[in-house]
Amino acid sequence: MAKLSLFERRRRRVRTALRNRAGGRPRLSVHRTGKHIYAQVIDDAAGKTLAAASTLGAASSGANVAAAAQVGRDIAAAAKQAGVTTVVFDRGGFLFHGRVKALADAAREGGLEF
Repeated sequence: MAKLSLFERRRRRVRTALRNRAGGRPRLSVHRTGKHIYAQVIDDAAGKTLAAASTLGAASSGANVAAAAQVGRDIAAAAKQAGVTTVVFDRGGFLFHGRVKALADAAREGGLEF
């Protein structure tokens, strides 16, 4: 069996801890690439995505903190519209720093609790 990358080990560790603490709450999952950032609110029990936001259709570049903060505000608004107020934050294997932190802070300001 091949060794897992550090990123994959971190992602599995975070996901396992979330499963233990979720308590039936939806998961706010974040994915970051070099050009864009994506966020989804996922109901794991039903296997459905409740809300999603990204920088794909945005006018600004997705490779900066300001665009990530806008995605955070957008996902908070979409989640509220779907009737979700509390979530667990799934950063995946990404460090809680920079764009990921900006997205989380903006989502909290938008009304999501985690």
